[in-house]
Amino acid sequence: MAKVTISLDSDLAIEVMLLAGVRSAQDAVELIVRDHLARGHRTEARAGNAADQDRLADRRSAPEEGR
Repeated sequence: MAKVTISLDSDLAIEVMLLAGVRSAQDAVELIVRDHLARGHRTEARAGNAADQDRLADRRSAPEEGR
């Protein structure tokens, strides 16, 4: 896998290290990014994506039955 180098403000790097509970800024940033991506995937799985919104829009515009 390709690697990239990113420069961060030292205060931000230290805060990320404290939040992640690791001693390496590299590891801390990687953990935070992986967690953020995993949360996004879980949200998409629960809420759907943009393509699902078009499919569900038809149901919302149809009149409700039984009223």
